[in-house]
Amino acid sequence: MRVVPRYAVDRDQALREHLIWQLGGGHAHVGFDAAVAGLPLRLQGARPPGIPYSPWMLLEHLRISQWDIVEFSRDPGHVSPRWPAGYWPARPEPPSPRAWARSVAAFRRDLRTMIALVRDPKTDLYARLPHGRGHTVLREVILLVDHNAYHLGQLIAVRRMLGAWKG
Repeated sequence: MRVVPRYAVDRDQALREHLIWQLGGGHAHVGFDAAVAGLPLRLQGARPPGIPYSPWMLLEHLRISQWDIVEFSRDPGHVSPRWPAGYWPARPEPPSPRAWARSVAAFRRDLRTMIALVRDPKTDLYARLPHGRGHTVLREVILLVDHNAYHLGQLIAVRRMLGAWKG
């Protein structure tokens, strides 16, 4: 008896599972939790020589951009921040000692929201969003995976330059 792989039977479910796996970091990249863990407060706002951003700036950019993509995907009335100022913090340092933890928590919350949207069988991944210019939820998920991977890579590179990465 020949066993048919699951994806051959239900491609929609297989795609959703793959997207969720990728949103969580997949296997090709360091995941979000590892990238932000254990960074001392004194280095969160530090910029290595020749680098225009600090770990805090990258974390906030990741959080703000992800929030924007998630809200755009689910709310036709969502208004995106102004580019580029609305997507980056004004200062390289966190505004308070707890700001890093709050930003990490918000990132995780919005990521769970996107995962729930993808997991929901009522979400048509291919339907054009009525408020987009041909955008679909699938396009937004792929954009989010790509954007997060890119900037998490930058965060790890900055941590290496600061001597705060053991990977």
